[in-house]
Amino acid sequence: MDVSLLYEINGAARHAPAWLDRVVSLVGEYGILLALVLLVLWCWHGARRQEEAVAVESIAALVWAPLAAGLALLVNVPLREFVGRPRPFMQHEGLQVLDPGFGSGLGHTEFSFVSGHSTLAMALGVGLFVANRRFGLLGIGLAFAEGLCRVYMGLHYPTDVIGAFALGTAVVLLLAPLAMAALNPAVRAVARSRRAGRLVRAKGRALPLPVDLPQAQTPPAGQRTHESDLAA
Repeated sequence: MDVSLLYEINGAARHAPAWLDRVVSLVGEYGILLALVLLVLWCWHGARRQEEAVAVESIAALVWAPLAAGLALLVNVPLREFVGRPRPFMQHEGLQVLDPGFGSGLGHTEFSFVSGHSTLAMALGVGLFVANRRFGLLGIGLAFAEGLCRVYMGLHYPTDVIGAFALGTAVVLLLAPLAMAALNPAVRAVARSRRAGRLVRAKGRALPLPVDLPQAQTPPAGQRTHESDLAA
């Protein structure tokens, strides 16, 4: 089933116009990842306009998203070596490979499971979801598009992409409690800083100041004497 889906999805590249194949290749290699980075920055821009407590939690989650993506890629390095699955075009004939470097088969011994691009995209998407559900759903949708592009390009099996989605999601969600416990105080400290505070709060949005309770005023001496006489 895995190979059958690979041929069906990649087969569309054989019948598609050449310009469409070039667009999918660029989008799958660079475009979607760039869009996810811009989405993180857009979410950060909006989070700075929230109340301080909400802004701190949102921005801490946004900091965790790229950190988790990098960690997932590090986990993927020994995982690829352990599984040792060759690229699909090295084992199956008739695939339309859209990336010229891998298509030549010269000097490319990188294994296929799991897809690094799909891992990175899903980790960023799920990290965005932790910070903001609306942005996160859009990011997860882009991650699914990234996985489809990698299969369409003939560089990965469908199960390579599914495994990448599972890896990226697991790293973000399983380590999120520890990450938030460490990042929230750091982001809160940045928010209190005069110079770096704008990374967390928007310009012109001052942090709440402590409220002084009104103190009872002491009446003048004559008034105190008059009140004492009335009390007597």
